[in-house]
Amino acid sequence: MEILEGGAGVDYLADERNKAQFDLEAMKVVWAGGIHEYQISDRMARLVASDPAFRKDNRVMLDRKELFKNTLRKAAHAWKRIVELRLSEEEADKLRVFVDEPAFTDLHWGMFIPAIKGQGTEEQQRKWLPMAYKMQIIGCYAQTELGHGSNVQGLETTATFDPETDEYIINSPTLTSSKWWPGGLGKVSTHAIVYARLISDGQDHGVNGFIVQLRSLDDHLPLPGITIGDIGMKFGNGAYNTMDNGVLRFDHVRIPRDQMLMRVLQVTREGKVVQSDVPKQLLYGTMVYMRQTIVYDASSALSRAVCIATRYSAVRRQFGSENGREMQVIDYRTQQSRLFPLLASAYAFRFVGEWLKWLYTDVMKRLQAGDFSTLPEAHACTAGLKSLTTSFTADAIEECRKLCGGHGYLCSSGLPELFAVYVPACTYEGDNVVLLLQVARFLMKTVSQLPSGKQPVGTTAYLGRVEHLLQCSCSVQKADDWLKPEVVLEAFEARSARMSVASAKSLSKFSNPEEGFLELSTDLVSAAVAHCQLIVVSKFVEKLLQDIAGEGVKQQLEALWGIYALSLLTKHRGDFLSTGSITPKQGALANDLLRSLYTQVRPNAIALVDAFNYTDHYLGSVLGRYDGNVYPKLYEAAWKDPLNESVVPDGYYDYIRPVLKQQVRTARL
Repeated sequence: MEILEGGAGVDYLADERNKAQFDLEAMKVVWAGGIHEYQISDRMARLVASDPAFRKDNRVMLDRKELFKNTLRKAAHAWKRIVELRLSEEEADKLRVFVDEPAFTDLHWGMFIPAIKGQGTEEQQRKWLPMAYKMQIIGCYAQTELGHGSNVQGLETTATFDPETDEYIINSPTLTSSKWWPGGLGKVSTHAIVYARLISDGQDHGVNGFIVQLRSLDDHLPLPGITIGDIGMKFGNGAYNTMDNGVLRFDHVRIPRDQMLMRVLQVTREGKVVQSDVPKQLLYGTMVYMRQTIVYDASSALSRAVCIATRYSAVRRQFGSENGREMQVIDYRTQQSRLFPLLASAYAFRFVGEWLKWLYTDVMKRLQAGDFSTLPEAHACTAGLKSLTTSFTADAIEECRKLCGGHGYLCSSGLPELFAVYVPACTYEGDNVVLLLQVARFLMKTVSQLPSGKQPVGTTAYLGRVEHLLQCSCSVQKADDWLKPEVVLEAFEARSARMSVASAKSLSKFSNPEEGFLELSTDLVSAAVAHCQLIVVSKFVEKLLQDIAGEGVKQQLEALWGIYALSLLTKHRGDFLSTGSITPKQGALANDLLRSLYTQVRPNAIALVDAFNYTDHYLGSVLGRYDGNVYPKLYEAAWKDPLNESVVPDGYYDYIRPVLKQQVRTARL
């Protein structure tokens, strides 16, 4: 697999691909979630990759103004193609994914439209959605403020009803009430869903959403009373700087009464605030949907990083000697023990993301039928999985950069930009630690209700067997026993149940529960993480119980499940041992099995990342190229840097030559 000069049309990873022991095409369908999803993804990815207008290899070299204008051009071109090709909503969504550039359209389609659909009355939907779907108006979601993010109830922007004019007066009473961060707000959006405190007749009725026009539809200038702009450069080159995250202030801006989103709460002409007959719990459906999307996106970002690191690990040779050749880096156990758990996690997150799609549908059906019984559990479960998957993915992208050695630090590796684009996911839609504390609160409530005979539901159902889980001992006697899903699941259930029960006991010793919650918050977060990891492990098991087509596919997924579960068990061995869920000997046996699972996955590693079916355009990485022709392309990429446009650098005569020629004058101070 020697990589020579040029090498166009040669697949340097062909030997690796020939080692695969499973049906690659069948695995691609499993990864995509079905044949229909695979066909749409494949078609849209190729459509984008073959269009020079979507080129992105120069993105990190552009200054902010050029970068932003370039993003506007791409977004307009994408819309043009969507209209010309009459793409369905599903196809259009995938096309935007593969354009792979954060833009105002993400918030328009992903937040503005769903908010109107979820929180607007039928009349409001009839008025606003047709304009939004045709992009005759462009919207964003203005919730977060300079002073408040996670604590939505602390928002300071006010919407005061004026019964004399039948209008709301939207106002930013303090500096910290400035809207801060909404994507698409800074330079593009014409409208926003603005979250503000509803005040009527001197009474504060809490936070509600309002549709507010921000800019003129004729000349795009801000409307009277509105101060608006971009909040400035963010982390990384290119990356999220393609997005115009904005600041917004209102100075007594008036809007008609019918522009408050009124599906749940309404204000009469006289200013009386009334609940509609639609239950407010329906609004939680939107939150479950958003978090499900984020978990699915985590598997996409993680799989991209893993694809780059795996291919490059097979290309790169260093030290050792095989028939006079250096060893492929992927053959080192230290590389496998860091890389393969990340590969397994990408598949695990994909399958739990698929399950969350089902959960969203189930929750919505129940809500519409007036059944709210599973809502608290679904809310806690999606909050926890959003936190777990995004934190892990952010760390994993950085680990993949390290797995690529020095070259991983180059922007042309694709990893620095992928990391910079991804890390805000740990904060938006709920800070990850705050979300875990919400999960912990739900777990403590569930444990406290067990003596009354209230049966836990959904992902907490295992707590209904708490007496057994507090007493059971792990049955593992030899390494292969860890291949049994029921054995692994019981160990994870015992660890989670014991950590939750221990936290609940500690909490009960405090006379003031809130004080106890603050004091024990680090233990509570650990209990929440244990619970969420159990969910991912168990949903992977459920996936394996389904009919999975394709020769060898199920066997590979079983190996990946083993790696995912046992690498977690090894990483959190302290939890498992301190709770008595396993013995030290059983922990050592898990480690032995992990090594043999790495050996099993090794010949299939390249094919397992090929199953993601990513084009070179979407990966955006010289190191992760499909053909493995890394070094000539890395060399080529270096010469494209603007710094290499001149042989002698600008500034030579002003700054370098005087030093070299010793023309620096000394002066007495």
